[in-house]
Amino acid sequence: MRKVTLELNDGTTFYGYSFGYEKPVRGEVVFNTAMMGYPESLTDPSYAGQIMVLTYPLIGNYGVPPFTFEPNGLPTFMESDKIHATAIVVSDYSEQYSHWNACESLDEWLKREHVPGITGIDTRELTKLLRENGVMMGHLHYEGIDEKNDTTALDYSSINWVDRVSCNDIIKYNEGVGRKVVLVDCGVKANIIRCLINRGVEVVRVPWNYDYTDMDFDGLFLANGPGDPDMCEAAVSVIRKQMTRSRKPICGICMGNQLLAKAGGANIYKLKYGHRSHNQPVRMVGTDKCYITSQNHGYAVDAKTLGHDWEELFVNMNDGSNEGIRHKENPWFSSQFHPEACSGPVDTEFIFDRFIAAL
Repeated sequence: MRKVTLELNDGTTFYGYSFGYEKPVRGEVVFNTAMMGYPESLTDPSYAGQIMVLTYPLIGNYGVPPFTFEPNGLPTFMESDKIHATAIVVSDYSEQYSHWNACESLDEWLKREHVPGITGIDTRELTKLLRENGVMMGHLHYEGIDEKNDTTALDYSSINWVDRVSCNDIIKYNEGVGRKVVLVDCGVKANIIRCLINRGVEVVRVPWNYDYTDMDFDGLFLANGPGDPDMCEAAVSVIRKQMTRSRKPICGICMGNQLLAKAGGANIYKLKYGHRSHNQPVRMVGTDKCYITSQNHGYAVDAKTLGHDWEELFVNMNDGSNEGIRHKENPWFSSQFHPEACSGPVDTEFIFDRFIAAL
């Protein structure tokens, strides 16, 4: 196994060994505290441009499921059609795997998709560093691989990652079945689409900056996605245009929550190290109900800047940050967490039911 160095932009270095594909890469270093779900996380478009650190110590022991697709075009066991994370960092990679549904190892999958992995890292110490100092840019250096001519620099916050992962053309699911929902693809996870079509609606998936306001549909769904929502003003302007034309139901998840909030006049800020886990406690405002949620985001809505027609729907019980908003009169609402949570808890999947009921 080739020696690898993870160098953070503050000069801190961690030393480990290579698995997966071997190539020097740069990305924003973030940590995920989930105990399982690396196939879903790696294929989640929200991780585009990021080096994913998994805090659970043993990774790879259940291998990788087959990359098969359903008749509707959705991947059966993944969240998109490829790995979006730049690299993966683990403490202890398991070369041997055992699972009834596994067809290859994590190492084999990473090699096939040209994604680097590094093992032997003290991920506990790395996570503590990121919690204290915030997310940082990182660079993987490989022993014996010459980078003298590599002058590439990556500024994560300056790139419109949504534009990189969104679909380029309109895609339809359940065509001609039930009511019609326009899904704005900011980097949508497959299980969001699955949760909608399983509820008997037609889904029209459109690019993130597409003007759908003249289309015939019953409801608008704003999907998750990577990066800074302030880079998506084109999407926000179309949402505002839609809200001035119609009271049709609108629901958003993750990035969708932030875009809806921006359309409602709110500001967005970057969290110190983000929420990426399966165990974030979230309370529904005005109730004593608290839910354990799956999350993956680095930005949050500043609830104090919401327009007077809006209010918070959910709040995070760990840090008090916003976890969802709703309009006081119109059927427009959103969640910062993932109700469909694949993998993760599905206690909040009722949000899809509320959206469908409002159509």
